[in-house]
Amino acid sequence: MPEMFLGDLSSQIKLFDVLKPLFDGKKTGKVILDGKGGGELYLHSGDVTHAKTSEAVGEQAFFAIMGLKTGKINFLTDEVPKEKTINISTEQLLINWSYRKQEGVKIKEAVPSPNAVFRLSVQKSGGDKNVSSDQWNILALCNGTKTVADIAETVAWDQLKTSRVISQLAQLGLLEKVDEAKVPKGKLVPDNFFLTVETELKKAIGPMAPFVIDDKLADLGETKGSLSQDRASTFIEALSEEISNQLSRNEFLKSMSRIFSS
Repeated sequence: MPEMFLGDLSSQIKLFDVLKPLFDGKKTGKVILDGKGGGELYLHSGDVTHAKTSEAVGEQAFFAIMGLKTGKINFLTDEVPKEKTINISTEQLLINWSYRKQEGVKIKEAVPSPNAVFRLSVQKSGGDKNVSSDQWNILALCNGTKTVADIAETVAWDQLKTSRVISQLAQLGLLEKVDEAKVPKGKLVPDNFFLTVETELKKAIGPMAPFVIDDKLADLGETKGSLSQDRASTFIEALSEEISNQLSRNEFLKSMSRIFSS
């Protein structure tokens, strides 16, 4: 059975809007999401029975897929999975997803970006506070200089889990966000850095290069005026992942490597 193209995710086209007719129409088959962080959803009579990404299966994979902002969506009719990893109703699954989105908004308010820095706050009132072992681990790392991204890497957690625990500790009054002006910053990339990157990236992907650069900066919680040299390689690597042609990707990375080393 050939794949049926359903659309491209964008700021105007949300995945839920594409999936809703499949749910309502009691469709059976596989939804394929191509692109960075893609995955697969299997439907049986309109119910989600299996979801998988490169890093997760089941409900966690479903949440990850529903959070995608870009990618092509295709549907393969009557394709059935070899396993079933979601055993709750699709209605409950969507309720759980909605709750997770609301939680994400609250976490974002407390931890606005991966570059946010926290430190122990001065306790103005007594009283015991129950702190879990995970929370103690994070408390020990919030020293006023490490970013949320640094801490996530140290404890080998994803940034959502790390941000969730930091948000909990902030609500308990044990952590406070450091004023960005007081956070020591590395040396910024040179003035011609972004012009050079844009020139090289255009060779690989064409006129979309400026938009991809802005998008990747936002993903990293950076701006053109804040990117430090020690974050530049992470930024370049993120850009390279948007180049679908392997040869062009390698050429881009080689060009940027030569520029960095010169």
